[in-house]
Amino acid sequence: MSIPQSGGGPIERREQLAEYLEAGCKPRADWRIGTEHEKFGYCRDSHRPLPYEGPRSVRAVLEGLRDRHGWTPIEEAGHLIGLEKDGANVSLEPGGQLELSGAPLEHIHQTCDEVNAHLADVKDVADALDVGFIGLGAAPEWRHDDMPMMPKGRYRLMTDYMDRVGTMGKSMMYRTCTVQVNLDFGSEADMVRKLRVALALQPVATALFANSPFFEGRPTGYKSWRSRVWRDLDDARTGMLPFVFEDGFGFERWVDYALDVPMYFVYRDGVYVDALGQSFRDFLEGRLPALPGETPTLSDWADHLTTIFPEARIKKFIEMRGADGGPWRRLCALPAFWTGLMYDQSALDAAWDLVKDWSAPFREALRIAAADLALGARVEDVRMHDLAREVLAISEAGLKARARPGAGGLLPDETHFLNTLKESVESGEVPADELLRRYRGDWGGDLSRIYGEYSY
Repeated sequence: MSIPQSGGGPIERREQLAEYLEAGCKPRADWRIGTEHEKFGYCRDSHRPLPYEGPRSVRAVLEGLRDRHGWTPIEEAGHLIGLEKDGANVSLEPGGQLELSGAPLEHIHQTCDEVNAHLADVKDVADALDVGFIGLGAAPEWRHDDMPMMPKGRYRLMTDYMDRVGTMGKSMMYRTCTVQVNLDFGSEADMVRKLRVALALQPVATALFANSPFFEGRPTGYKSWRSRVWRDLDDARTGMLPFVFEDGFGFERWVDYALDVPMYFVYRDGVYVDALGQSFRDFLEGRLPALPGETPTLSDWADHLTTIFPEARIKKFIEMRGADGGPWRRLCALPAFWTGLMYDQSALDAAWDLVKDWSAPFREALRIAAADLALGARVEDVRMHDLAREVLAISEAGLKARARPGAGGLLPDETHFLNTLKESVESGEVPADELLRRYRGDWGGDLSRIYGEYSY
């Protein structure tokens, strides 16, 4: 989850809220790719989650990255809670999941180099501490009472609020991991087209990257339990957002939506002020109960936008949020998948032609079916396996058209980063299917085998 935003002046006109989003518009030459991925840390001997403090801990991992690999520390109330270097950040999810928020990069070759370097650094530190890290969409065995809480003020507030608005919010916070990609837009119209495609096709990403079939020590019956969790979190800030597909949608309509999402907090002088359930509309009028008489800054608006969790969202870029965390090849495949669809106009147009006639109930049904059955899903006459094959072909064509070479020119484009997804389409097996096959086969139901065989 995000670190506090900074640098915004006072909001004096409501129009500034949409102008903040519109400021993200960039010429095509300046479009970048930002990849975020989370992973679970654990003690190798016990397979227990890492505490925050101690010789084998989250803090020790952060300190190791700081001291051995040159990262600059980020602190909150005297606690080390993140790192930064070269435009990238390392941050902590509520249960200690370690997240890399990558730098904005020009192409997937750079993205994959960044991922590989980060995982190598983490393994270097982890080996010295006798801890491990694993990429899965959900913690396979741990229960909520097993999980530590990281010393970040926003997490304390969110934890207290989650049971008021849903049944699975704390499961999401403490026991799930994702991989996401952030992409740019050139104009309001470009944002609208990209966000509509992103929302409509997010279930395809959920299916292809499904990697969380276990929870609390047993199979759940879902290929992506992480995706299932999001359906019972908080209806006010999650979902597939049918209004995005309505005529007239744009930055101003997103502002209206965001203003209706209840607040979590206001960040002031290093402290998260409890504003749970309160209204940003009231804040604009100086009537926020948490800070009576005070009006917000653009930094407050930026913070509020980070508390909205639909399947795809906009800030000053578009964030794709539908995929489970997973093995390293898929950490490169997700940005390749979405970049191919979004950064070539012909590919984007083809993707829109594919989804433009879908209804809101169909899109929601596809989301539900993807979590349940991954590539085995079917909604009406659409088979997810066939849909994934078609979407992957559009993405591949988009990457070919981009023609961004790598490896000193030995690789003509970025298409090879899709190979792991093509293998899934050819075999019909996504990571969750492989895990279930191993669990029911050579593991003999011993889920502890997952740590040794699937860690980074």
